[in-house]
Amino acid sequence: MNNPTTVAELFLDSVDRYSTKRAALRYKANGTWHGITHQDLARRVKHTALGLRELGVSPGDRVAIFSHNRPEWAVADFACMMSGCPDVPVYPTLPANQAAYVLRDSGSVAVFVEDREQFEKVRQEHENLPDLRHIIYFDPQGIDDGGMSIQELQQLGAAHETDHPDYESRARSVKPDDLCTIIYTSGTTGNPKGVMLTHENITFDATTSLKVLPIGADDSCLSFLPLSHSFERTCGHYIMFLAGVTINYAESVDAVAQNMTEVKPTVMISVPRLYEKIFARVLENAMAGGALKRRIFFWARRNAERWVDLVLGGKPVPSGLAIKKKIADRLVFSKLRARTGGRLRYFVSGGAPLAPDIARFFFAAGLPIIEGYGLTETSPVISVNPIDAPRIGTVGKALPGVEVKIAEDGELLTRGPNVMKAYFNKPDATAETKDEDGWLHTGDIATIDEDGYIRITDRKKDIIVTAGGKNIAPQPIENRVKTNEFIENAVMLGDRRKFPVMLVVPSIDALKKWAAGRNITFTSVGELLGLADVKAKVEREVMGNLRGLASYEMPKKVILVENDFTIEGGELTPSLKVKRRVVEQKYKDLIDAVYED
Repeated sequence: MNNPTTVAELFLDSVDRYSTKRAALRYKANGTWHGITHQDLARRVKHTALGLRELGVSPGDRVAIFSHNRPEWAVADFACMMSGCPDVPVYPTLPANQAAYVLRDSGSVAVFVEDREQFEKVRQEHENLPDLRHIIYFDPQGIDDGGMSIQELQQLGAAHETDHPDYESRARSVKPDDLCTIIYTSGTTGNPKGVMLTHENITFDATTSLKVLPIGADDSCLSFLPLSHSFERTCGHYIMFLAGVTINYAESVDAVAQNMTEVKPTVMISVPRLYEKIFARVLENAMAGGALKRRIFFWARRNAERWVDLVLGGKPVPSGLAIKKKIADRLVFSKLRARTGGRLRYFVSGGAPLAPDIARFFFAAGLPIIEGYGLTETSPVISVNPIDAPRIGTVGKALPGVEVKIAEDGELLTRGPNVMKAYFNKPDATAETKDEDGWLHTGDIATIDEDGYIRITDRKKDIIVTAGGKNIAPQPIENRVKTNEFIENAVMLGDRRKFPVMLVVPSIDALKKWAAGRNITFTSVGELLGLADVKAKVEREVMGNLRGLASYEMPKKVILVENDFTIEGGELTPSLKVKRRVVEQKYKDLIDAVYED
C-alpha cells in the first residue's frame, strides 16, 4: 500500500481497504459490545465534517475535543482531519480553568465535549473564551440549554450533503506540511505548551512504526490510555486504524482487567503503570496462597527468567530448563495469559521507563512487552525495540529515517520527519528545544550502544545532585522499588540535600495481611503506618530491592504516606507521570522533619 502523507488520506484509504472488515471500532453499552463498520464510521465522519462547515468552521480553524475515549472521539477527530481543521485534544480530567487555558491559548472556535461534566466546565469559563463559538456534546443527558448534540450536527451535515460534492477532493487537498493537531504537553511544571504537529509528522511516525511492529487487520486492541495523549493518539488510534485493527474502547481504566477478558485483544498499548499493577497483583496472590503456592510461583519465576536470559541472549536452552519452563507455563503463567484474554501477542510500553524486572517477568510469561520511547514533540515515537530482537532495559533502536545522537552533557538529541513544527505561540520555548539544525533536545539522559539500542537513564531535570556533589538518577531506583508487592508507588528526593530519601506509598492491602499474620492490631490506616514494626517492614522491603546500588544512591530514610498519587490530587500528569516537585512540596513538612532528625 502507498504510505499516506496526511491523516485525511490515511482515513480515506483505510476505509476503502478495510470496508469488508467486521468492525473498525467497538464499544460497550448496556452490557453488550457493539461494532461500528468502516463504512458507518465514514458516513458519521462525513456528516460531522459537513455539519462543521455549515456552522462556519473553516479550514485552519482550531477545534477542541474534550472527552474520554469513545467512538465519538474518533468521529470528531477524523471529521476535523477531513475538514482541514487542526484539532486540540483536552484531557477530560482537567479542571475548568486548566481546560479553559488550552481552549483560549489555541484559539479554538468549537469544542466537542463528552457530557454534562465537560459541558459545564466550558460553560463556566465561556466568557473567558473569546474565540469559542460552538459547543457540541456527545451525550445530551442533563444538558438543558446551549450548544448542540453531535447527532444534531450530523443531521445538519446530512441535510446539506448534496451541497458539497467536493467533500473528498477538499479533504485530499490538505498538504503534508499543514498543521494537523496541537497537543498540549501535560508538563510537570508551569503552563502546558501546545505542540504543533503536521500531517507529515503524524503519518510518517505511524507508517514507519508499522515497519517495525507487526500489526495487521486480524488484530484487535483495547484502547484505554487517554486519546488526548500523543502516545495513544498515534499508536492506539492512527496506527491501529491504518493497519485495519479493530479498536475496542475500554469502559474505564478501572474496567480494563474485565474488558481484556471480554474483547481478548491481540495487541495492547499502555504505560508502565498497568504492568506494575498486574505484576503487583500476581505477587500479592502468590504471597497470599500459602507456602506451597509461594514456592511453586518463585520456582516458576526463577526458571522462566533463566530461560528468558538465554533466549534473549541468543544462547541455547538446555533441555532440562526447557522442560522446567513448560511446567512453569502450565502451573503459573497460563493463568496470567488467561487474564489478558488468552490471545495477546504482545504489549507495547511507552510514556515512562519500564522496570527491567517487570519486562523480564512478562516475557517469561509469554506476554512480551515491547518498549519504545518518544515525546509529544516527536509525534511521539523516536525508537522501539524490534519484536524479534528486543533488549530489556533499552527503548530499542531509532525508527528508520529518524536520527539520534548524544550531546556532550549526555542528553539525547533527535532529528527527523516526526519532529514538531514548533510550540504554538512560543518562539522562545521552541528555540530552547529545537536548534537551528533541526535537532530536538529531548531532556532525557541516554546512551546508545554499538548496535544502536538506546538506553534512557533519567530525565535531565530529575537528576538529583546531593550536597556532596554526587549525581543520582532516581527513576531506575524508583522502578526497582515499585516491583515489590508491599509498595504501591515510590518517589526519590534529595536534590541539594545531604542524602537521598524515598517517599513510599505502601500497598495497604498487603500490609494489612502481613499485620494480621502477626496479630498486630490497629484502628485506622494512619495508625497502621505509624507503627514501628510496620515502618521497619516497609524499609526492609525497600532496601531489599536496592541491593547492589552505590552507597550514595541508597535512600537513607523511608517516608510512608497513606494515599497514592493521583491526577485529581495534582501529583500525576494526565499521562501518569509523577510531578516530582509537586510531591516534594505537598509533603515538605514530612521531608524536612527527616532531614532535621
